[in-house]
Amino acid sequence: MTVETKLPYNKEYIEQISTNRNEPSWLKTLRLEALEQAERLEMPKPDKTKITRWNFTHFKHEFTEGEAISSIKDLPEVLQEYFDQNNIPENLIIQRNNSIAYATINDDLKKQGVIFTDIFSALEQHSDLVEKYFMKDAVQVDQNRLTALHAALMNGGAFIYVPKNVQIEEPLQAVFWQEDAELALFNHVLVVAEENSKLTFVENYISSDGNQETIANIVEEVIAMDNAKISYGAVDNLSSGVTSYVNRRGVANHNATIDWALGQMNDGNTVSENITYLMGNGATSNANAVSVGLGKQIQNFTASIIQHGKATEGFILQRGVMKESATTIFNAIGKIEHGGTKANSEQESRVLMLSPDARGDANPILLIEEDDVTAGHAASVGRVDPLQMYYLMSRGLSKEEAERLVVHGFLAPVVDQLPIESVKKQLKQVIERKVY
Repeated sequence: MTVETKLPYNKEYIEQISTNRNEPSWLKTLRLEALEQAERLEMPKPDKTKITRWNFTHFKHEFTEGEAISSIKDLPEVLQEYFDQNNIPENLIIQRNNSIAYATINDDLKKQGVIFTDIFSALEQHSDLVEKYFMKDAVQVDQNRLTALHAALMNGGAFIYVPKNVQIEEPLQAVFWQEDAELALFNHVLVVAEENSKLTFVENYISSDGNQETIANIVEEVIAMDNAKISYGAVDNLSSGVTSYVNRRGVANHNATIDWALGQMNDGNTVSENITYLMGNGATSNANAVSVGLGKQIQNFTASIIQHGKATEGFILQRGVMKESATTIFNAIGKIEHGGTKANSEQESRVLMLSPDARGDANPILLIEEDDVTAGHAASVGRVDPLQMYYLMSRGLSKEEAERLVVHGFLAPVVDQLPIESVKKQLKQVIERKVY
C-alpha cells in the first residue's frame, strides 16, 4: 500500500507566499515551474528501500516566525549543549522555525566581503549572487519529485559566500531549530567558496521531541572554486515523527577540496544522498558519515564521489550502529569517469548490529571508466566481537560498559572529524542517548 501522492499545495499558494515575502521575480518563476515539474516527476528510488510507502505529502507548510533571543543563555538547555558557554562562536546563525532568532558574524569577515546569513536575507540583499548558483551546478530542480517540491516550497536555510583569497580560520555555525513539531522543514543551504578561499561550516538540525508526523526536505549545495577548501560538518537530530529527505551535493573544481563529516542521527525514517563531483584536475573529497538506528527506523544512505578530473582523490568512510529492529542501508559509490586518469577512489562501509532483529546492508560499488587509476573498497556487517567483549570484561568492566567502549571506538573515525569541539561532544551525547 502506498501513500497518496497528490501535492498538497497549488499555484495560488506559491504565488501568495512569494509575493508576501517580496521575493525576486526569478525565484517566484522558479517556484512555480518547480511546482509544475513536481506534478509529473517521479520520486527518488534509493536502492532497496521503498520510500513510496513513506509520507512526503501530508504536512503543515507555512512561515512560522520564531521568537528572537538576545543571548545563547536564553536557549533551552537541550540547545545550549551545542555551545561552549565560555567560548560562544563569533559566527553563528540560529534559525527558529522559519525565522532567524540569533545571528552574529565577525566584523573583519564582513569587511572582507564574507556573506553569512539566512537564505531570505541573502535573496533580498544579494539576489544576483544567489541566482548564479541556486539549484544549477550541484542540485537541479528536476532531479526528482522531492527536489522540485523543495524548490517550490523552500521555507528556510542559509547562504554562505567566501570571496577570492579569503581564508576563514574560525568555523561558521548554523543551528536549524524546528521548534514547532508540526512544521515541515524545506531548508536550503548554499555554500560558495571562490578561488583560493577556505572555510569550515558546521550545521545542526534539531526538532522538538515527540512523534508528531511531518517531513524535512533538505537540499544543500556546496561549490568550491579552483584551489578552494571547504570542510562541512553536520549533525542531523530530527525526532521520530519526521520523515526526512536529505540531498547534500558538492562540486569541486581544479585542486579544490570538499570534506564532509556527517552525523546522521535522525530518529525517523530517512533517505539521504551525499554526492560530490570532482570536476577539476587534482580535486579531492573525503566523505565521512556516521549513523545510529533504533526502534523500527528505516534509513538509506548513499555516499558517492564522481571523479571527472585527472589525479583526483575520493575517499568514503561510513560507520553505522543498529539496535532493536532498525534497518540501515549504506551505499558507497565511487565512479571514475572517462578521462579521469591517475584518479584514486577508496571506500569503506561498516555496520555494527547490537540486536538480533537489527539489519544492516553495506553495498560497495566501483564504476571505473579509465585504466590508469587506483581503486579499492571494504565493507562489513556484523555483531560485536565476543573476543573484544571478553577482553574488556576480563579487565573489570561490566557488559554494558564494555559494549559502550566498543561502540564509541567503532564510530570514532567519523566522530573525530567534526571540526567544532562542542558539536563533537554533543554528537557523542546523542550517540550515547540512542544506543543506551
